[in-house]
Amino acid sequence: MGDVHPEHAQLQADRIYLGWQYALLHPDPGPPPKRPAREDLKLPEVDPEWIRKEKLQEDLLNRPVRLFRTFMASLAAVIALLGLAGLLDWSFVAIGLVAAGGVAGICSYAIRQGNRAVRLRVQERQARTDRDRARREREIAAAQLEHAEQYRDWAERKSLFDKQLSWYAVAVPDEIDRVDVAGGTLPGWSALITLIGATRLYSGGHLTVLDLSEGAIAKDLIELAKRGGDDPLVWVLPSDLPKLDLGATLKPEAFADVLAHVVSVSEETSRDIGFDNAILERVLEVLGETATISQVTAALRALAQVGDPRDDLRFGLLTATQLERIGTLFGRGVADRVVIERAWALESQLRKLETLGTEAVRLPPARLRVVSMDRQAGVFGNRVLGTYVATALTHILRQSPASERPWYHTIIVAGADKLRGDVLDRLMDACETSQTGLVLTYRSLTATVRERLGRGHAAVAFMRLGNAEDARVASEHVGTEHRLELAQLTESVSSAVNGGGGGYTSTVGASRTESEPKDRGDLRAGITESTEWGRNAGTVTEGVMHRSREFLVEPHQLQQLPTTSVIVTHATADGREVRLADANPAILTFPKTTLQEVRAIRPAAGPPPPVEVLDEDAPPPNLGPPPPRLDWRKPGR
Repeated sequence: MGDVHPEHAQLQADRIYLGWQYALLHPDPGPPPKRPAREDLKLPEVDPEWIRKEKLQEDLLNRPVRLFRTFMASLAAVIALLGLAGLLDWSFVAIGLVAAGGVAGICSYAIRQGNRAVRLRVQERQARTDRDRARREREIAAAQLEHAEQYRDWAERKSLFDKQLSWYAVAVPDEIDRVDVAGGTLPGWSALITLIGATRLYSGGHLTVLDLSEGAIAKDLIELAKRGGDDPLVWVLPSDLPKLDLGATLKPEAFADVLAHVVSVSEETSRDIGFDNAILERVLEVLGETATISQVTAALRALAQVGDPRDDLRFGLLTATQLERIGTLFGRGVADRVVIERAWALESQLRKLETLGTEAVRLPPARLRVVSMDRQAGVFGNRVLGTYVATALTHILRQSPASERPWYHTIIVAGADKLRGDVLDRLMDACETSQTGLVLTYRSLTATVRERLGRGHAAVAFMRLGNAEDARVASEHVGTEHRLELAQLTESVSSAVNGGGGGYTSTVGASRTESEPKDRGDLRAGITESTEWGRNAGTVTEGVMHRSREFLVEPHQLQQLPTTSVIVTHATADGREVRLADANPAILTFPKTTLQEVRAIRPAAGPPPPVEVLDEDAPPPNLGPPPPRLDWRKPGR
């Protein structure tokens, strides 16, 4: 694959980003190729010591011959002197000179031949050395040329490796309309919701968070939204129940259905809520379309014959005409006794909602709305409140026209395992028909959750599963044959950041006026300065950007997943697709993060497309007119 040049891009308004996948498309080329060793670059030469030894050896061999030649030359001289002195006959002198001179000549010839043989050996050695030197010079030149080519190739691969992007977006496919998040810790949920919410709000969408986790997991998201120019609405229940006007626009039939589901939370076993719904519908017919919860409970007390109805008349909760009609709603006898018992049970549960909307004020529209449960309140009370909010949202969605932009409005329910299965089913169906995005997070995989996990057009995101049985179920759902790559950065950041914690601060305490839209701000700077993930990411990234390990999807691995790890899986025509992502929102601020997915960057064939990175200076996308927003309150109730 050739070099990849990043291009500026915007967050896509119809995309939900669940995290970032770590992948290196160019492998590490390793150390640079070694240069030829100095010893390998030496050229052969004739050893002067060898020449000296050859000459010395020849001298040693010629020494006796020289001595003998000297002796014969001396003998010839003596013979000549004797002849001159007349001591020898000249015939003998001639014979002696010839003999002695011949022997001396032979010795000289032998010495010359020995010296010539030495010179020839030296010349032959020098010629052979010259040939070896020329061959070695060619080998050295070839080695240096090969090293230069290897180094250029290594430098090119090293440049690609150093410049390549390492974090790719993991987005929800177009055909998916719901994400089920199974498992996870509060810090992990905080990271995931911050990432989903930040990219949703920044691209112009709307977000509603129903936080049943009691862990303030959207706290970073709220701070980020404020810095980006939004003015989030935050309700902390039950203290903000009087200021919550959710459900004020519902018609009596829908309002009765909501209240019947709220009461069903207290039932130990699943029962038909149709009877309760019928009682509440008849009561609301008497009270009218503007009835409040307090009026409903007063009517139920009158129906159940509990307390003195004159008190409710005095407080203005009921009129005399309404009280009379309530007394004749049902007949007498056995059936009446059943109605009385159910009316008493309904009143005892709905009393927890009596303050709902009693102090509601007109609030400007907000792109981020958070409804949370105070951990100081009772567990059962929070389940009642959570069920009311979820069911009321369901009916509002059912009454809303379908959006032309999927995921434009997204609802996140954190701790959805605290809701009954039928409440979840109705919410899922309403989101599907209204084209509203839905993200459900479950702390544990109960039987109710398992039945609904990934059902329909839904993706499943598995996070850390502490329970062994939950981990086993998750591994079977994903498939243990999948091998995933985990970045060292994910483990380092997860262990360094707590995330979540603390509590929410209500923002609906007083009436607020609508203001002009503010500048959306710099998303990267917002994440860095407003979230714990952004503030801590820079302290642990040194030296861990290119280290990773692989693991198989097995139960014990799922129990040890880092806090922000998310295994995203969904069914496709070609089988189940499985990807490992890091939900840490701070990764968006890294220079080597792209908004494209790995499968778009690494196609099966053809040149790679340009890589898109977030462009903070680009104008907001032209999304056209927004879909109708969900109105929580209108004049009436």
